[in-house]
Amino acid sequence: MSANACSGRFYPYPVFVDHVRIFAKAGDGGGGASSFRRESFVPLGGPDGGDGGDGGHVVLRADSHTDSLVSLFYDPHVRARDGGRGQNKKKFGKSMPAKVVAVPIGTIVHRLPPGQTITRRSALDPEAAEGERARTPLPPEEFGAGELETLVDLTENGQEYVLCKAGRGGRGNVHFKSSRNQAPTRADPGTPGEEGYFYLELRKIADAGLVGYPNAGKSTLLGKLSAAHPKVAAYPFTTLHPLVGVMEFPGTYERFTIADIPGLIEGAHRNVGLGHEFLRHIMRCKLLIFVVDMAGSEGRNPLEDLASLRKELSLYHSNLGERPWLVVANKMDLSDADEHLTAFRARYPKIEVIPVSASENQGVDILMKVLHRLLSVQDAVPSGTT
Repeated sequence: MSANACSGRFYPYPVFVDHVRIFAKAGDGGGGASSFRRESFVPLGGPDGGDGGDGGHVVLRADSHTDSLVSLFYDPHVRARDGGRGQNKKKFGKSMPAKVVAVPIGTIVHRLPPGQTITRRSALDPEAAEGERARTPLPPEEFGAGELETLVDLTENGQEYVLCKAGRGGRGNVHFKSSRNQAPTRADPGTPGEEGYFYLELRKIADAGLVGYPNAGKSTLLGKLSAAHPKVAAYPFTTLHPLVGVMEFPGTYERFTIADIPGLIEGAHRNVGLGHEFLRHIMRCKLLIFVVDMAGSEGRNPLEDLASLRKELSLYHSNLGERPWLVVANKMDLSDADEHLTAFRARYPKIEVIPVSASENQGVDILMKVLHRLLSVQDAVPSGTT
């Protein structure tokens, strides 16, 4: 939490942003010059107005060193520079370089409809209610079907997309002289650069995703499966944004990525709790790993947990219900876990259930072997729909 010095109140300053609305404006072309050659011994020279320079494009570039859209959250107005004006003596105006904005790999760019206003009150707004969580632009699911035009999905490092094309420089009057018009005064203005409102949505790219209720042990499990070091604490919603770790399998020279997603609660498909902050990142995972508290240490029933998790994913997107999945029965070191596991396997006899205790590092090696087998098969299959 950071303090707002002006109001003396505290507001949450987001350090991870995965969707944001921006306004982008490419540079306008510089106007052509209308001038005539005037020198000591050439009092009535011909036209010599130079052309205007081109403006700068607005370009988005996928960058592996950028993992959030937070920079655009604080500076949502992206403008490229205008081209320079033409001058006398046929001097061309300066053309401007492109305004390149680095975005994370996995960023999807949507064009907003004309006149669409979706900005919610910011967490930095002094009028925001005390304790109200940071509000960012509405996710695309809340616009209504068919209202957003998807422009590009930046899925490769270094991939670029010209979001707004620059305006071209205007012609100077030197281009309009002829035998019939030897002293033209006409000079073209530069053309305007493109502009518009856009919605940028980040969907983390990972081979497998850990899905589960808060405090199910997803972050602890991620730390055991990979070299990632997520925050682990004994309270819900310790993880507030997706974390991606890399799993390495000795002797195979294969590596797969696994994502720890913020905890899901009932009604997440309606944006309850972290809602779409969680679900958007599941869309790219080839394999879903449902982490269930098999001991019921949080007062929940493991069977009901899995049914609720599967329902939320299917309601969010039908394709998620068809994605390959398995169950990790976590917290097997606690009492009642064995009894619940027996009932769980009786209810789901055809589902692969891997019993582990992430905190005690029990069963993790077996889970790694299962994941390697499943992900090796899925590696040849394209990622889920975006």
